[in-house]
Amino acid sequence: MSIGKIKQLDNRLANQIAAGEVVERPASVVKELLENALDAGATVITIDVDEGGVKSIRITDNGTGIAADELPLALARHATSKIASIDDLEAVVTLGFRGEALASIASVSKLSVTSNTAENPSQGQVARCEGREMQVTVSPAAHPRGTTLEIRDLFYNTPARRKFLRTERTELGRVEEVVKRTALARPDVTFVLSRNGKVLHRLTAGTSEHDLQRRVIGICGEPFARESVVVDRVAHGLSLRGWVGLPTFSRSQADLQYFFVNGRVVKDKVITHAVRQAYRDVLYGGRHPAYVLFLELDANRVDVNVHPTKHEVRFRDSRAVHGFVFSTLGRALADVRPADIANPVNLDQVSEPQVFDTQFQQVSMGLEIPRGTDSLSEPAVGANPFHESLPLPAAFIAGGSDRGALRSDMGQTSLQSGAAPHGSDVPPLGFAIAHLHGTYIVAQNAAGMILVDAHAAHERITYERLKAARATASIASQPLLVPMPLTLTTAEMGAYEEFSDLFSQLGLVVDAAGDYTVLIREVPVILARDNAGNLVRDVLCDLAEVGHSDRLSARMDEILATMACHGSVRANRSLSIAEMNALLRDMEITENSGQCNHARPTWVQLRHDELDKLFLRGR
Repeated sequence: MSIGKIKQLDNRLANQIAAGEVVERPASVVKELLENALDAGATVITIDVDEGGVKSIRITDNGTGIAADELPLALARHATSKIASIDDLEAVVTLGFRGEALASIASVSKLSVTSNTAENPSQGQVARCEGREMQVTVSPAAHPRGTTLEIRDLFYNTPARRKFLRTERTELGRVEEVVKRTALARPDVTFVLSRNGKVLHRLTAGTSEHDLQRRVIGICGEPFARESVVVDRVAHGLSLRGWVGLPTFSRSQADLQYFFVNGRVVKDKVITHAVRQAYRDVLYGGRHPAYVLFLELDANRVDVNVHPTKHEVRFRDSRAVHGFVFSTLGRALADVRPADIANPVNLDQVSEPQVFDTQFQQVSMGLEIPRGTDSLSEPAVGANPFHESLPLPAAFIAGGSDRGALRSDMGQTSLQSGAAPHGSDVPPLGFAIAHLHGTYIVAQNAAGMILVDAHAAHERITYERLKAARATASIASQPLLVPMPLTLTTAEMGAYEEFSDLFSQLGLVVDAAGDYTVLIREVPVILARDNAGNLVRDVLCDLAEVGHSDRLSARMDEILATMACHGSVRANRSLSIAEMNALLRDMEITENSGQCNHARPTWVQLRHDELDKLFLRGR
């Protein structure tokens, strides 16, 4: 095939090419139109779809509306009221701003826009436009203040695009997902979604924090609300608030993850990496965390004009944003103690009477008691396993380690008997009653019964102490007998030059030896058996991608986790009442004590009402 002469594309073809970037399926249309409605100040938005949005989409809002003389311009490409200069583009505060959504939609559908800016219905106007010729006709039409957009026969003039659409049910589900995301971002707006005129979902507006909580419960389900941690932090011009699910509420798919930047839902690699790193120590096996988070920052610090769908953003200082999100979520998860879980919050007062139906809600499966999966059954050798935790290897810390700082205080707990006070004196995990099969601790607290996997709990306690010791000491480095040369790509070399100061903090000594070559001279002692070249290259890849790397720290933690596992009390090791109570008290003050190093739960609660149900009490 020969290439012809360069020529100007006609407007119809140019619009259809642009539509291919903006209008992927009916859900894309709904997203763009919802953003326009919100930018117009709408407080009530109704959406009606037919055949999943392929046959028709009708969206009505009570926003400011469009003046009659501006209707034809509203359907033209690159015509917008939201920006006027390059300065406006660099600090966009509206959801839409490119002025191409309506033109792109009109090029692949039969579009009509009815709008009115006045209270007098007789002053409304309707503009119609069809895809092939893009000719706009305007005529009078009665309409209250606001705008109604009707899109019919989507992709009627581009049948190839229609072939890629899925079933009606699938397309409707994608539309619902768009409405769900938008509703989470704007609890102050009422959303009504209908199918062929029949209301499927109605979300009523509210302006308080209480209303936002209701909206989250209605969309994400009560199980998420019960098993999530509130996040609320402001620092360095950044604000992060919302909810993050506990590790025990992890998902097999990333289907309950909502992150908003200045009210705009985004999927950003920097954010994704920060969240994944925050859950690194408590989530394994391909599981995904659940969260609803809202990040606010100055509009000048984030660029939203990097992708036609506006799902991606670029931060001016990605390292600062990454560190802020990671530290905030990491601290929120680490601060969770058994007291926060053993007495769950009552959600009856924040239930939403009119919410998304059950296809959007998590189904409560009841409390399932996880069964132990440890194959370790040999009895532990020695005396009380709680008298001393595993010491940190001297080679790990420059100058050796303070074993006294690592000594467990579990055996020094004041409670030395099974006598259990009552009322307010009962701690969150209660007091031990028995040790079942040398594996599980049975305890009683104010809410009911507690079951604890002793090995898993002691494993986490030991692990956290080892990590704390590592954090308070410098990392010892070991010189290589022969420095290892490493040839880097342009991107890797750029990352090395930008972040070279970080390597010494990680226990690495890496020197430049040419335009694209570095010499690895020293590595952390604890990682001496690992491939130094692969470690450095992996770190550089992370730095080039997101401006941050936790490769070395993660590898060190893996080694510490193994040490903690081998040094913890084994199954079939009989524990006294005092030892069991000591373990419970340490769990209550240890970070991440709800999960072992392999992300298994360490304890579960059976409340009084759940025990009553087992025995049909009260019937």
